Amino acid sequence: MDNVLVDFPSAFNILDEGTKLEYEGHLDEVPGIFNMMKPVSGAVESFNLLVEHHDVYILSTPPWDNPGAWSDKLKWVKRYLGEKAYKRLILTHHKNLNQGDILIDDHNGCDEEFRGEVIRFGSEQYKDWNRIREYLLR
Repeated sequence: MDNVLVDFPSAFNILDEGTKLEYEGHLDEVPGIFNMMKPVSGAVESFNLLVEHHDVYILSTPPWDNPGAWSDKLKWVKRYLGEKAYKRLILTHHKNLNQGDILIDDHNGCDEEFRGEVIRFGSEQYKDWNRIREYLLR
């Protein structure tokens, strides 16, 4: 989710300076931070389109030291992706244990042991959702 569907830095401008200092280096542990984040440009539209053509699941790793993040990620999915994402959210610290043909992930969270193809969101080849849609809907 983070930096693929969810624009993680979008919450930083909402945080006050004291909170930023207190959680410096681990902003993902700020209580409620995942409720403040907006979607990555093109992510919602792409999800809605891809789910019509593929069996799509959302795979995310919530921070261990922010228990509220687990429920906040579900709330984010419900708010922005709605019914098309019903029961399609998998929260795990071991993405490699999930089976699939393709994993779209940023460079930070992908487990190299995933057995399918890994699409690196934000890479030169797949720098935005337009490029990913072109590839997956060809």
